[in-house]
Amino acid sequence: MFKPIQIDRKNLTIMGVPFPDLEMLERAANAIGSNMYEGFHPTESKILLIREYLMNKITFSQFIEAAKDVAHV
Repeated sequence: MFKPIQIDRKNLTIMGVPFPDLEMLERAANAIGSNMYEGFHPTESKILLIREYLMNKITFSQFIEAAKDVAHV
């Protein structure tokens, strides 16, 4: 069982983390929702990491390494 996360499509935020456009917000929200069924528990730092990857600010390798670091947050 998972608890709902706050998605604000009007202000383009997920759990308070801003996204540049609705398409990217939807992509992130869909990925997060799918992974929550597998036991993923989103936090603000994890949402930030997902956003950075989707915006091509970090590589997949950097994403994986950073995900390991925030896994215990």
